[in-house]
Amino acid sequence: MNIILVFHIFFCSVTNNQREFLRLPAPILVYDPDTSNTGAITVNGREYKKYFPLMYLQNQVELPLKTVESTDGFDVNITVAGGGMKGQAEAVKLGIARALCEANAELRPSLKAAGLLTRDPRSVERKKFGHKKARKSYQFSKR
Repeated sequence: MNIILVFHIFFCSVTNNQREFLRLPAPILVYDPDTSNTGAITVNGREYKKYFPLMYLQNQVELPLKTVESTDGFDVNITVAGGGMKGQAEAVKLGIARALCEANAELRPSLKAAGLLTRDPRSVERKKFGHKKARKSYQFSKR
């Protein structure tokens, strides 16, 4: 099998004043569709159905390949770290979608229409001084 693309994605990268936060690095290896591929998706050396045991997370990982109707056309090898299971599944989804765009530019309109090329912009709100957390306050006592 020939590697046609090594795609590095840093999911949820946010630059804030002097600090830069990089979370969930997900290098994606997409193998050549011309060779005999089985459509295997491997996450951190394990099959994705074993790595993501919940069905909705498995559907998230499969979604880009189902959208372009090539579930057995590509072999995908992914290394992901950090975050939780849902964040990792979304990072894998975004990484596979972007890697498919790099491999074949004709797939971009269908992936864009499905909303697979847009990252989730939400991030953790910072803790404010005088509060326990970002929004939670200390108990107020009148007397």
